[in-house]
Amino acid sequence: MKASSKNLQEILKSTFGHDEFRGDQLAIIEGALRGESALVLMPTGMGKSLCYQLPSVVLEGMTVVISPLIALMQDQVSQALQKGLEATFLASVLSKDEREDRQRQVRDGKIKLLYITPERFRKPEFLAAVATQKIALLAIDEAHCISQWGHDFRPDYSRLGDIRAELGNPTTLALTATATADVQKDILKQLHLEDVKTYASDLARPNLALNVHATYGIDEKIRGLVGLRHAVPGTAIVYTSLIQTLYKVSAELTRMGLRHLIYHGQLDPQDRKRNQQRFLENEGEMILATPAFGLGVDKKDVRLLVHMEVPGSVEAYFQEAGRAGRDGKPSECHLFYDADDVSIQMEFVKWANPEPSFIMQVYRLIQAGGPGLAQDGLDFLRAQLNFYNKRDYRVETSVNLLERWGCLAEEKSKFGFKAVKEPSAEDLDEAGRAQRLRVQNSKLLEVVRIATMEAGCRQQSILQTFGYGVERCGICDLCKKELK
Repeated sequence: MKASSKNLQEILKSTFGHDEFRGDQLAIIEGALRGESALVLMPTGMGKSLCYQLPSVVLEGMTVVISPLIALMQDQVSQALQKGLEATFLASVLSKDEREDRQRQVRDGKIKLLYITPERFRKPEFLAAVATQKIALLAIDEAHCISQWGHDFRPDYSRLGDIRAELGNPTTLALTATATADVQKDILKQLHLEDVKTYASDLARPNLALNVHATYGIDEKIRGLVGLRHAVPGTAIVYTSLIQTLYKVSAELTRMGLRHLIYHGQLDPQDRKRNQQRFLENEGEMILATPAFGLGVDKKDVRLLVHMEVPGSVEAYFQEAGRAGRDGKPSECHLFYDADDVSIQMEFVKWANPEPSFIMQVYRLIQAGGPGLAQDGLDFLRAQLNFYNKRDYRVETSVNLLERWGCLAEEKSKFGFKAVKEPSAEDLDEAGRAQRLRVQNSKLLEVVRIATMEAGCRQQSILQTFGYGVERCGICDLCKKELK
């Protein structure tokens, strides 16, 4: 499909409301229109979505976007519809009637931009609908999920190379904000993409001052946060790994009269949406959030970003820190490092990768059903499996995995699911689980290394893990210490 740069500029202005392309956007889009696949490394907030949304306006056929999170898909589709794009998404949150209606629209050629999770390709009815359409472009968002060396590996993402072949090997854009050199190679290998161009935007954020504070216990962290809030006015994001930590911090800030919002996955959806909107629309808001907050949220004037607990990987840390200072103005990022938090993250790694036998136990309990499951849901499952550690979320993870694999179907009950088919041997791959544990623990150790550095430059050290050779930032805590 041919389209001149002038035509693309007109579409950029009339449809997307932007005056000019940023970074490599125009080159990526022109390449996609010529049928050239690419790996795109672009920081969060730099406009990755435009790289496939704009081609979907020009290309004959449908653009399919693979995304890992339903909430992110909903947000992007909502924005796309406001721009007049023929967009929709398919996901388990829709009713059966809604899914069938949207699949009918796909079959009728009324959808130009379709968002799905990779697990959707397990559904025969979806495959039948997609088979009726020409796939002009396949966009894989958060492409690091493809690689077992990525910080957020998803098994169904690793099947996308074979799925791409089944779709006729369409032009493909693999997009991610953070990927080490090894992950980049693995992404291309898994997708069966050879000799394709890699567009690597400059990941350096010279306006972000990265600081680490050695602390012990939540009380010291809260005192540090209060001090930072007084010293750095303006919009602030405070990340906690644990919801219980979030509420401890919130209670203390409330006691001190410090206004703030909260956001986490267990909050009522209406409250989450309302708090997110308040954060986006008002100046100077502070929000306490788990890492789920920020995906698809683009607020440019975040002056202060604080991690109350150590993140699980360098990629996750730098992606979250990168939500500060998107307007290019000086912003501060602070990590409170407590060695005890490392053990919490190690537990997270273990709980995020339940043993195959545990997942099978959860499936059998759901399959058996009964009044206990119907009335108490997840609490019933936890009780039957004889563990009561409130931070242990293997049951939730197992249920999410079983739903993702198509082993559970939604039903109208308090629990919300029924068993429909057993997980396969491929789903319950112990060797794959062991590999994921090794990779995720090694990534945690890399965060610890950077957090405990006593000399050098934190941003330089982080960027070196992504294969970038850069000068020292001059503004992190270690750089400033050496300048004294």
